[in-house]
Amino acid sequence: MLSIVEKLLPKKKLNHEQNFLDENNIQYDKVRGYIVDGIVLNELSDRLQYLSNRKMYKFDNLKDLYFNAMIINEKIDLDIANQRFVQNLGNTEENLKEFKEIVKKLNNYYRQFLRDKP
Repeated sequence: MLSIVEKLLPKKKLNHEQNFLDENNIQYDKVRGYIVDGIVLNELSDRLQYLSNRKMYKFDNLKDLYFNAMIINEKIDLDIANQRFVQNLGNTEENLKEFKEIVKKLNNYYRQFLRDKP
């Protein structure tokens, strides 16, 4: 009886995690990395590097993203408040808000499902 319950629990957790990924439009591709809302995030590595003050170069490590999110969010808020956008990165108010939302989704995923894993 106990083994039946144990078999059900991991599936339930996996289903919960998969539901979260589906609801937030998050995918992971071994070659391209994380894809959120159809955007391949590692193609935005220049923007990530700028917004993280050169602490991050790729979206592959969600733990690093989680710990650098405050810096990233502050930089986005500052750029929007001052209406100062880096043109060579293609930054606009709209895509910076979108970037902030992507970081939020990935941080929620990390916090809920990956943070406590060994």
